[in-house]
Amino acid sequence: MTPQLQQAIRLLQLSTLELQLEIQQALESNPMLEELAEGEQEMEEEGMEEPERVMETGETRDLMTDSPEVGGEISGDGREDDKSESELDLQGGNIPDDLAVDSTWEDHYDLSSSGTTNPEFDGKEYEGRIGSGESLRNHLLRQVQLAPFSPTDAEIAIALVDSVNEDGYLGSSLEEIQATVAELEVGLDEIEAVLHQLQNFDPIGIGARDLRECLRLQLRALPIGTPWRDQAYILVSDHLAILARHDFTLLSRRMNLTEDELRTVVHLIQHLNPRPGAQITDDEPQYIVPDVIVTRTRGAWKVELNADTAPRLRVNPRYASLVRRADNSPDNTYLRNNLQEARWFLKSLQSRNETLLKVATAIVERQCAFLEQGDEAMRPLVLHDISEAVGMHDSTISRVTTQKYMNTPRGIYELKYFFL
Repeated sequence: MTPQLQQAIRLLQLSTLELQLEIQQALESNPMLEELAEGEQEMEEEGMEEPERVMETGETRDLMTDSPEVGGEISGDGREDDKSESELDLQGGNIPDDLAVDSTWEDHYDLSSSGTTNPEFDGKEYEGRIGSGESLRNHLLRQVQLAPFSPTDAEIAIALVDSVNEDGYLGSSLEEIQATVAELEVGLDEIEAVLHQLQNFDPIGIGARDLRECLRLQLRALPIGTPWRDQAYILVSDHLAILARHDFTLLSRRMNLTEDELRTVVHLIQHLNPRPGAQITDDEPQYIVPDVIVTRTRGAWKVELNADTAPRLRVNPRYASLVRRADNSPDNTYLRNNLQEARWFLKSLQSRNETLLKVATAIVERQCAFLEQGDEAMRPLVLHDISEAVGMHDSTISRVTTQKYMNTPRGIYELKYFFL
């Protein structure tokens, strides 16, 4: 397997976010690659003989490269209106071993040109949702500020909050906390009284000193009329070790409950949270960026790549013009090698997008009923079905469908969702 083919396969299995990082690294390491600024893109588009357009057959061409778009519209009966005749099968090893330095293969690659920009998907639906989370400590301190604590008790509460670990448990003994607030000259009973108030904070179960206390706090917070609440409280208080051993026969006898009643009590306990602090995190929320967008247009399903997920790249024409074919000097060799790598990188990106769009189109073609009717109309599908349809190996389909997402009118789904 040639290095170029290895690169193409590696890019194929990257998620959109990983691909963006890979592109950024390529831009930083290879002087031959450059990203077109928005103004430059407009200038290049104005310099075209005619703008990019959708042909009557449904095929889209990027007139900069004159390469047909893969995929297109799928009619309601599942027939695909257009397909590309050319495709790079990564498993077939059809990438040649070398490209001539003066190759006429395109030196531009617009990652958005493989799919027409969808006016209905402008990214605005995600605006306002991204923001940093709140740490557990800040979450608790905010509640301390709102609680009617005296200045002394507020200082004790802050010391207690500082001792709460990420799972929500008190990580220090009351004696240790007393030592940290020694200047306040308070007793253990006052510290414990403040702790009991802290244990009423959100999330319920916070500040517990062990699992038993954590579960008891959560059970105590349930409405008084909750079925089996009292029995669950007794089980947690007196028989937690027996429950941990799963000795349900002994537990049933000790609790004087039938098997069904005990099962109900245990079920209630299992719905409690043994790590209440884990609910509050300051990690940045992770949002899914769809790779493919599926829309319904005039009775047909339209499949296209998300045009906003990657920049538009090209080979830097000024640096490329410095390469001299007959010159074997170190500087020229360096430029020639980087030019070769840049062109291969662009070609691998094009291959990735064409393959992704072709596979997504084949999936939508077979799952039109799901898109129209819902889960009950999901058609049984395996990787081999798609590999036969697009003429690729099963392993290629597996790579394409891993960590790739499709935005549909029914929601966002990983491509693997459509397979058994």
